[in-house]
Amino acid sequence: MNAASVIKLGGSQLEGMATAWWDDFASHAFTYPVIAVHGWSKPLREFQQKKGVETVLITDRYGNQSRLTTQDVIDDIRHVSGVIASSVCSQLRARGINLIHHFGTDGLLTTGPSESKWWINKKLTHFDNRVGPIDQVDSSLLPEPLPGTVHLITPLARNPEGLEVNTDADRAAAAIAGATATPNLHLITDVEGVIADGKVQRQLSLAEALRVRDTNARGGMRKKLRAAGEAIEAGVERVYIGSGTLTSLNSQKTGTVISP
Repeated sequence: MNAASVIKLGGSQLEGMATAWWDDFASHAFTYPVIAVHGWSKPLREFQQKKGVETVLITDRYGNQSRLTTQDVIDDIRHVSGVIASSVCSQLRARGINLIHHFGTDGLLTTGPSESKWWINKKLTHFDNRVGPIDQVDSSLLPEPLPGTVHLITPLARNPEGLEVNTDADRAAAAIAGATATPNLHLITDVEGVIADGKVQRQLSLAEALRVRDTNARGGMRKKLRAAGEAIEAGVERVYIGSGTLTSLNSQKTGTVISP
């Protein structure tokens, strides 16, 4: 099995990753090509709290929730992403793995037009929120991943006007996996896996995953299942969701694997 992977590292749990998790990650990266994509939710929130800035969430006309993103928030994301990249670099280089950090705004990631209508004060209002889903990945700007080197991507993107925009990291990872023809996508999160019928499901077909997304899933898991569907539709063979090591997820001892 080709075990090349795109691995999305959730911002909410990066600080708490155990030594054994990083050891396993490095062992995987020694053997297989790895592209990593990081989130920033918790570190950004903590950074803004220190500045006295409150995180504001708004909802679009379809019911999707998003962080209110201005240029100031983009600047904060860039700052926090630099700190995250330094931390990941330290963990991997201590284990003999080289890390190269990329910002998606350097031509790698672009979005379509941003959603223009948002619920504000219970009214659907035209509002310029700097967010958007990935529309294109220019994989030619990403050197071919090789074992021993991890490419870490900050999933900021540029919209059609050339402005930096915030994107969902799970869906960005799915788009990158599809564009680079990577067979495996790992969405590392702080929950054990996808829960349905009262228990963690070790295996789900795409159809079953979409049913769970539309009936039981909430919040972050709903986004992850949406990303999983987009990844498989783009040609990814397996999407793993869970909090375990790569080895435990790949062997289906923990987490959930979704396949066509």
